[in-house]
Amino acid sequence: MKSTIDGHTWVLNEDECWNLLSRNVLGRLGVIVSGKPDMFPVNYVTDGPYVLFRTAPGTKLAALTKNPDIAFEVDEFDDDSAASVVLKGTAKRLDLQREIDAAEELPLASWLPTLKYRWVRVVPTSISGRRFERGPEPPRYVTSVRDA
Repeated sequence: MKSTIDGHTWVLNEDECWNLLSRNVLGRLGVIVSGKPDMFPVNYVTDGPYVLFRTAPGTKLAALTKNPDIAFEVDEFDDDSAASVVLKGTAKRLDLQREIDAAEELPLASWLPTLKYRWVRVVPTSISGRRFERGPEPPRYVTSVRDA
């Protein structure tokens, strides 16, 4: 992290963004459903320059079939800082058996007790992230010398 915005916020470089993505497992998938934006929590895994998740037939898969453009967001935080990465790209259901077999070897298990046989790969077109220093909010109003 080299580029600071305001002394409390830093721009993450691409490697830092991928590192954050690779050490987390839960993200939010933004898709267009019936012409309106919607968000879905998904557990995921990274595989090289891709994000993959499993899903069942339903709203997400139908939305991705109609419009594969997505946004994907992951956060992490501790007592001292917080970070957020936003990946934008195209989602594609894996159809070739060799791709599905390779995906099945990845360390991803559904968090829900439901069958999710459909694999989706997100191919990024952009990735960006920021890290924020956490601390108390400064005073909203500063008393001027004249008011004292």
